[in-house]
Amino acid sequence: MKFSFKIQQYQTDAVEAVARIFQGQPYSAGVSYMRDRGTSPGRSEQLSLFSSEIPSEEESVQLELQDWIDDSGFKNEALQLTDEQILRNIQALQNESNIHPSSQLVAPMGRCSLDIEMETGTGKTYVYIKTLFELNKRYGWSKFIVVVPSIAIREGVKKSFEITADHFMEHYGRKARFFVYNSSNLNQLDSFSSNSGINVMIINTQAFAASLNEDKNVEGRKGDAAARIIYTKRDEFGSRRPIDVIAANRPILILDEPQKMGKEDSATQRALKRFNPLFTLFYSATHARQHNLIYVLDALDAYNKRLVKKIEVKGFEVKNLRGTDRYLYLENILVSPKNPPQARLELEVAHKGGVRREFKKLNVGDNLYYLSGEMEQYKDFVVSGIDPFTGIVTFTNGDELRKGDVVGDVSEDDMRRVQIRETLISHFEKEQELFGMGIKTLSLFFIDEVAKYRRYDEDGNALLGEYGRVFEQEYISVMNEYRTLLDPEYTAYLDSVGVHEVHKGYFSIDKKGRMTDSSVRRGTDLSDDISAYDLILRNKERLLSFEEPTRFIFSHSALREGWDNPNVFQICTLKHSDSTTQKRQEVGRGLRLCVNQSGNRMDAEALGDRVQDVNVLTVIASESYGAFVDGLQKQTEAVLYDRPRKATIEYFSGRSIKLDGRTVKVDDRQARAIYQYLVRNNYVDEDDNVTREYREDVQAGNLAPLPEALKPIEEGVHALIQAIYDDSLLKAMFEDGNKPKVLENPLNDRFEKAEFRKLWAAINHKYAYTVDFDSDELIKKAIAHIDSELYVSRLQYTVTSAKQQEVLNADMVHERSSFQDAKSKTAALKQAHTSQVAYDLLGKVAEGTVLTRRTVAAILQGIRPETFAMYRDNPEEFITKVIRLIKEQKATMIVEHITYDTIEGHYDSSIFTAEKHNLTMDKAYLAKKAIQDYVFTDGTAEKSVERRFAESLDGADEVFIYAKLPKGFYIPTPVGHYSPDWAIVFHEGKVKHIYFVAETKGTMESLNLRPIERSKIDCAKKLFAKLSNGLVTYDHVDSYQELLNKVMQ
Repeated sequence: MKFSFKIQQYQTDAVEAVARIFQGQPYSAGVSYMRDRGTSPGRSEQLSLFSSEIPSEEESVQLELQDWIDDSGFKNEALQLTDEQILRNIQALQNESNIHPSSQLVAPMGRCSLDIEMETGTGKTYVYIKTLFELNKRYGWSKFIVVVPSIAIREGVKKSFEITADHFMEHYGRKARFFVYNSSNLNQLDSFSSNSGINVMIINTQAFAASLNEDKNVEGRKGDAAARIIYTKRDEFGSRRPIDVIAANRPILILDEPQKMGKEDSATQRALKRFNPLFTLFYSATHARQHNLIYVLDALDAYNKRLVKKIEVKGFEVKNLRGTDRYLYLENILVSPKNPPQARLELEVAHKGGVRREFKKLNVGDNLYYLSGEMEQYKDFVVSGIDPFTGIVTFTNGDELRKGDVVGDVSEDDMRRVQIRETLISHFEKEQELFGMGIKTLSLFFIDEVAKYRRYDEDGNALLGEYGRVFEQEYISVMNEYRTLLDPEYTAYLDSVGVHEVHKGYFSIDKKGRMTDSSVRRGTDLSDDISAYDLILRNKERLLSFEEPTRFIFSHSALREGWDNPNVFQICTLKHSDSTTQKRQEVGRGLRLCVNQSGNRMDAEALGDRVQDVNVLTVIASESYGAFVDGLQKQTEAVLYDRPRKATIEYFSGRSIKLDGRTVKVDDRQARAIYQYLVRNNYVDEDDNVTREYREDVQAGNLAPLPEALKPIEEGVHALIQAIYDDSLLKAMFEDGNKPKVLENPLNDRFEKAEFRKLWAAINHKYAYTVDFDSDELIKKAIAHIDSELYVSRLQYTVTSAKQQEVLNADMVHERSSFQDAKSKTAALKQAHTSQVAYDLLGKVAEGTVLTRRTVAAILQGIRPETFAMYRDNPEEFITKVIRLIKEQKATMIVEHITYDTIEGHYDSSIFTAEKHNLTMDKAYLAKKAIQDYVFTDGTAEKSVERRFAESLDGADEVFIYAKLPKGFYIPTPVGHYSPDWAIVFHEGKVKHIYFVAETKGTMESLNLRPIERSKIDCAKKLFAKLSNGLVTYDHVDSYQELLNKVMQ
């Protein structure tokens, strides 16, 4: 299997942020200089540097004696911009992005130091690899050094360069030459200097502690051989110092996780400066030291934009009940339409041969004393209540158990068995659905001692350790319990592989070839064992294939940095950890969105609204849910970007928002209008905090309409409101994995009713579409639309001035209040340097719009000269926005000219029961008229649009039967798949239109903002109008009353 990569807007924005800082820098294909080749027998020592590619007449004599190509090196062109120009570029970008503006240039390494903040799992490595390609394309810079804090990350970065090589070759037409620095192979440094292409050196900070620590460039015990190599003239390196060869290239430094690279005056930081960097880029989710911040994508952004998995935590609390020191474990509450809720409880049962622990299914009224064989410790334990919504079982003696509670005589071995079992349950629940989608499911166990998983006898034969034995016992037990609920095809997949083959250990290997505990580097709990990381990375793609039987992985916790597999859906740490930082690191191993068997990322583009239903990471903790999540939330909050917390007029005024592709600022009048809107609708409280009502209305798609004056900037307004932080935003990131789930939701008798079968037969087809429209018509409409809507931002700069206070004291200086009356003004830079990068304008627009170059050429030739002139100001933005505007016109015309036909094939009725992810009781509505007993609506808010709609359908006399249509039932459109929400049958004689298919997402106001989304709905209207011969009516409604109005007409 091979990973597939695609262009994603948020990653493009991060790349663009860096590239824009150097706007005005002229393009140069690399400054050529006479490279110091050192001395060798028969050749005089020479070191001649000059900055032009063409040698002067005086030097030509020397060049005739030596091979020019062989001797030449290519260093990065110096920055031609002044510090003031760089700072202006930074401030302009920060103003557009609502990032706190920098007052000065922070440049500890090179001309500037730029911070790029990206959450773990969002593709940070991909972004900086793409950034170096972009910097090379725009400005010609070609020498880069990527610095990482550990061998694990170094090997991962090297792997990323390998697997993205073809992808970037396709987009940039060239490949990067990359290598890992090794002090024993200095010839690579020669190639680094002499090669004119993109050259990347990857180095880990352990090398700094030794080979790049100049303090160790001494003889004797305090010295270091590697340090002496890089800081001294080497005979085998032509009597040159390797550090000088690196510095002569003026490389661009890229620091990955810089917070792990020592303090300001550490050996690592001093060694970095010796590289003589042109400038430095800092990439991290958690910057310890602040420089000039130019891009932010923190944990909250990543979650809200659906770029990472949702986190579900299964916690376990050990406690003692009154009157017993024995054992009880509430594993689950079983919910089924056929039976009342049941509790699955493990307890001790007396037999003739002794006491064994067994699982029992309990109903209200069951007595644990009799079920246990009359064991005294269970006297007075009679089940009095089973609540599937709270997950609590109560007993007549007043005690209660919550799902996941383990009580009584509990050893550590008992807890580890419970964790392994719960990991297996989560794995099987997810795997069945994901298997049908072509997604491999992996579970990862972190342990702190190899012997617990693998041990060896006297002859060196490998045997299972305690955790390995428990795993195999529980695997067979859980699989057999779930077998009746599993799909036959999935069951066959499980049966094709023996239990010994489904799990594997990834550990360090000793000289005898045995698994062994990983040694950790001093001052950390992480390992630098390169052989272990090589094994993990070598099998990264293979583990994602169904052909590889391994689905459960055991690894040493010291190796956790090496695990970054996108299809890890369960993480279980079989050891107790009080380190909150370590918890976040372990959770981070599974945050990436998963991929299918084709290597395609299962993101919002592939899954739409389901992206965080499918992408759920379950963490099986060794403590209670509350304790684990509380620690994780505190750690996450501590590293979030400094967010506003109050919705005040001052907060909104002057903020930047996007309007038709332009960046505009909210003025004072608009800021007051926004604040009044929030107050009027109870969306802020007396302290100007955003209220729960606003958050729920956002989730339900039921926001109060904005006043007319704010309608043009509606999307930007709500983006600003939602950027305001409160604790509820973090809580929404974590789900309680112990919430009871509905394991079965089969079709009931209403599905077989003739009336519903008639509706289902009318719409149950596979569809194909054709679009046949006149290119001339599209050209005319696109020209008019571009001339009317296109706006490309010009380079801007902001000048801020302030005067110093007349009287100063130390506190003013410390608090940075020694200046007063700060004023700023922003202006466009009219004489900005025009980019020298050659763009294939026609090709890019044709590719983005899926039109011929001829059609695109006609559109671009037809737009006004002043519109086309915007291309010179910002080519990348021009291309992006022209593509969007043409696609909008395409989408509009598609509706006018699309025709649908049925093709061979129908949907099986199992499509209604296939979706089993996240079917928790808090999202379940027990329906009266639906074809399934439970309807699962969007969100958990009681007043969500879908929840209220389902309740109205049940309560309406006119409605006979209805169905919540599954996501797997979709209509293909030229702008993406579309899944309608409801299929409804009305009583004949009560309404005009008996059969109705309805869409209830959002409101028509919000849809008006998204032409492509509106086009999908319009396509659906045309489809149902034709294929049902008028039998089925389709429309968008936001309430049952609106639906009733439409079926009566």
